[in-house]
Amino acid sequence: MPLKFKYQTKQEIPAEHQPFYVERDGAWTLDADGVVSQTKLDEFRQNNITLTNQLKKFEGIDPDAVRQLADEKRKLEEAAQIKAGEVDKVVAARLKAELDKVHAPVVAERDALHGRLTAIQIDQAVVSEATKRGLRPTAIPDITSRARTNFKLVNGVPQAFEADGQTARMGKDGVSPMTLAEWVDALVSDAPHLFEANAGSGAAGSGSGGAGNRSVRNPFRKETWNLTEQMKIQKTDPQLAARLKAAA
Repeated sequence: MPLKFKYQTKQEIPAEHQPFYVERDGAWTLDADGVVSQTKLDEFRQNNITLTNQLKKFEGIDPDAVRQLADEKRKLEEAAQIKAGEVDKVVAARLKAELDKVHAPVVAERDALHGRLTAIQIDQAVVSEATKRGLRPTAIPDITSRARTNFKLVNGVPQAFEADGQTARMGKDGVSPMTLAEWVDALVSDAPHLFEANAGSGAAGSGSGGAGNRSVRNPFRKETWNLTEQMKIQKTDPQLAARLKAAA
């Protein structure tokens, strides 16, 4: 007798077959590599049928012929406009089409450059602010990633937004937008593993985990200068080294 793929309860499984079944999603299914449920197979088959039927609609259609027909349609429309004395409209439409061809890649490149510039500015700002609170050099990729999902540049200044990306996140006073410094202060408590514990004595603060209980460990800063560490970071992560230099 062939093995059944699924049983709703363990009691339904013949005793000699029970070792071959495992409980998944509230039912008992056959524990075998490469086995797929009949429901999944039916769904896959139906999706294939639907896709095949959709593709049949385009059988025998030549894409080049479609483009040629569209071009001829445009020419006929232009001829009708010219005949109606609407030459200005024809010229304007042609000019717009040509400008769009040139403008689209320029806009795409501009948007890409703006995105990279925004990321760089936010990265530098958060690293500079977090370094004052003892940011670990190895935590820079983590904190910059967090900052990019929380901040956008508004008039050249990083501003925090809620998860919808539209609503400005308020600061401690509940009125003004949250500053980068406030965000980093909260991160010191929420993600202390990103920061160095204070190695010095007589540090400011009361031991509550605030910014005063952190020490700077940027090897490019004057007070924590470490040539060996600098060379190590430059060799393993040049981008990290560049950000640390900027923060110093």
